[in-house]
Amino acid sequence: MLVIRPIQSSDFAALRQIAEESGPGFTSLPVNDGRLQQKIAHSESSFAQCVEQPGQQGYLFVLEDTASGDIVGTTGIEAAVGLETPLYHFQQNRVMHHSAELNVLNQLKTLTLCNDYTGASEICTLFLRQSYRTGYTGRFLSKVRFLFMAEHPQRFAETVIAEMRGVSNGSGQPPFWGWLQKLFLTIDFPAADHLIGIGKKAFIAELMPRHPIYVGLLPEEAQQVIGQVHEHTKPALKMLQQEGFVHRGYVDLFDAGPTIEARLGQIHSVASSIKVPVKVVPKVEPGQMLAVSNTETQGFRASFSEQARFDEHQGALLIQPELADALQLSDGELARFIVLEKGRR
Repeated sequence: MLVIRPIQSSDFAALRQIAEESGPGFTSLPVNDGRLQQKIAHSESSFAQCVEQPGQQGYLFVLEDTASGDIVGTTGIEAAVGLETPLYHFQQNRVMHHSAELNVLNQLKTLTLCNDYTGASEICTLFLRQSYRTGYTGRFLSKVRFLFMAEHPQRFAETVIAEMRGVSNGSGQPPFWGWLQKLFLTIDFPAADHLIGIGKKAFIAELMPRHPIYVGLLPEEAQQVIGQVHEHTKPALKMLQQEGFVHRGYVDLFDAGPTIEARLGQIHSVASSIKVPVKVVPKVEPGQMLAVSNTETQGFRASFSEQARFDEHQGALLIQPELADALQLSDGELARFIVLEKGRR
């Protein structure tokens, strides 16, 4: 069985392996022992805190295969980004250039450096090992964050964002990067990517363009990828769009991938999640595939299974003993669930 739980210090070796597997561009898990240990400690502290409003907390979860004990994926939430270190984006705008004398009206696209998402919550750090990218696992890994957010809304902001990976070429270099490197940064992409990953972002404010950039002046290959996602990211983008996330013109500084946003209470899996008592029964007839969690914080556990069914008549979630044990749930205790997808039977 696959179970989501908060990360622990004993998961360091597994987290480092995942950081190595995730490759360039996955800045939330840099291959840096000190930074990874810091992220684990920060997450443990965040889960332990009594929180009334979002702040510097960061919640990192791991997906454990209980049969083998292996950590096979990660997923995370930042409670409020940009409070300590600014979170920068380019905002896409349009400006009008008009000459009445010449009867000319030009509408031109621009990019402006900004940190408009300061204080927003961010879903992030989603990674699943290749051999587990089947069935409902990826969907669960994305949606399980919304179960936690629905249960603990006071820990998160009204606006929730997700940064989507932008287009890169065969060597992993974003086409958008070249002009920026040549004119402003003069360091290569892996170096900039590494600095972002370890939290050293001061160079952005120091070196990035401070005035709006006319998109039409950029190389054609850079213009074409603005707001576009990497081929491998398209399924994740589609899933979040189905949750209600939209793109309002903000893009990443380096690969120009879109940052999408939604209101916490309007995210489909948050709004549709149901909190009910559980009833442990010997057998549940397979039907819908449910994602189910307990209602704990430090002791948060979640999984997905057909071993659970909502009984409207009893007003209870019927679950089999194996799933109840994995989620550390007993008769009468509360659980929260969402429907991942209707059963195939």
